[in-house]
Amino acid sequence: MATTSTDQLESETYDRIAEVKAFDETKLGVKGLIESGVTKIPRMFHHTKVEDHTETAPNDSKFVVPIIDLKDIDTNSSLRVEALDKIRRACKEWGFFQVLNHGIGVEVLDEMICGIRRFHEQDAEVRKTFYSRDRTKKVRYFSNGSLFRDPAANWRDSIAFFSSLDPPNPEEIPAVCR
Repeated sequence: MATTSTDQLESETYDRIAEVKAFDETKLGVKGLIESGVTKIPRMFHHTKVEDHTETAPNDSKFVVPIIDLKDIDTNSSLRVEALDKIRRACKEWGFFQVLNHGIGVEVLDEMICGIRRFHEQDAEVRKTFYSRDRTKKVRYFSNGSLFRDPAANWRDSIAFFSSLDPPNPEEIPAVCR
């Protein structure tokens, strides 16, 4: 008679799609899990294979975040091309970068961060009204853009404002973010 470990049995009966769907239907995201008093991270967030990307290096090595300088890109096309190339490389090789001379004041950036914090600190029922996976909406609150595609979810909620050609009307933006 073969024995089956508990982990193996759970793996055979686990329905990730059902768990993800139930999570998404709450429209409360990761913050909602925390507020519910969850004491164990749901399996949908477990990564089965964690790759170790650390490398050993001399102690004097310096980590340098890619820096993109936007100074004069509006008047100098070669600087614009150079900046775009640096952005492309930074996204591909690092996944992030720092931008200088973008023209947005520190007070505006600080208030954006405060507005996002205020949004996430609101009552769950208020946040829930903005929850959507509809990519045509100009303002969306959601958890994990690739929730249904990736093998494991990220422990993350987002509020996104899409304003490229047709910005949202002020009343579409949560009051705490205006």
